[in-house]
Amino acid sequence: MTTHVLILCTHNSARSVLSEAMLNHWARQLGRDVRAHSAGSSPSGRINPHALQVLEAAGIDTAGTRSKSWDEFAAPGAPEMRIVITVCDSAAAETCPYWPGSPVKIHWGYPDPSNAPEDQKAQAFELTRQAIGYRMLQLLQLPLETMDNAALQTALDAIWRS
Repeated sequence: MTTHVLILCTHNSARSVLSEAMLNHWARQLGRDVRAHSAGSSPSGRINPHALQVLEAAGIDTAGTRSKSWDEFAAPGAPEMRIVITVCDSAAAETCPYWPGSPVKIHWGYPDPSNAPEDQKAQAFELTRQAIGYRMLQLLQLPLETMDNAALQTALDAIWRS
């Protein structure tokens, strides 16, 4: 059974998109039945071009990548999430919709690479992509299929602290 992971950021244009792409990439590479989705509380409607550039430079497929609202994942017929991760502090502070299935929630905050000075943006996005990719690899090492929510919460907290 597929483990669905929802990654949230306010605008769904950079960090959450990087996270979705990295988790899906590593899950395919490792043969794991995990599917990442990303969304925002106030989606911008566009993906930051720097996010697309660093993903493409790393050989990661960006086809179908789009900025979307978290309402899509609270609607009837949406996949049931096992894990919900916030990657920006403002999204973590917001009241999220009800997620069917009572997923495990964790905040893995990253500084916004969009705020870097223009001459440092490319490097900021690449470093953020690498940091997110590392954490997603750690998540994929967990025996998600056999963990109860308490054990999963403990493991996700440990990944954040590492």
